[in-house]
Amino acid sequence: MDKPCFRALCCKGPPPPRPEYDVVCIGLTGAGKSSLLSRLCSESSDDIGPTTGFNIKAVPFPNAILNVKELGGADNIKKYWCRYYQGSQGVIFVLDSASSNEDLEVARNELHSALQHPQLCTLPFLILANHQDNRAARTPNQIKKYFELEPLARGKRWILEGSSTDNLVAVKESFAQFINLLEDKDTEPARI
Repeated sequence: MDKPCFRALCCKGPPPPRPEYDVVCIGLTGAGKSSLLSRLCSESSDDIGPTTGFNIKAVPFPNAILNVKELGGADNIKKYWCRYYQGSQGVIFVLDSASSNEDLEVARNELHSALQHPQLCTLPFLILANHQDNRAARTPNQIKKYFELEPLARGKRWILEGSSTDNLVAVKESFAQFINLLEDKDTEPARI
């Protein structure tokens, strides 16, 4: 019996390396970016405040590792987002689906800007309509319609899903779909 084959059958030796993807995570203050990422890293999401500047987290998944640059969403920080886009292979946009109409309009404009930005426009997007556990939350379909995603994102690879820190299984499924988009650069555009 060939030794390398025997090694593979007996699970000896190092596991195959998981691909790593550099992604940027943006959204307004209070959307829940830090809480979602902390929960995905099995960290406590208690006592999380607004991100000032940026955070970097390596978020492990069974088939990949996402190196996430989470950018703060305050007005004085948003103007610097584009300085952190270079080298990104994908975009996570988190919005508070239970926010006021005014904040939702600001989030809509920021997402439109990101989808059209020269460094991001060809990348896959994971759009998370967060805080779905709030009774005032708009559904992903309501968000899709309000944000006019069908015409704006036509020809792009994107996923829109509801999310909440109370349902990590669904969040992980959304990230699994996003990783599929990152792995398969030549796929047809996705719309969900």
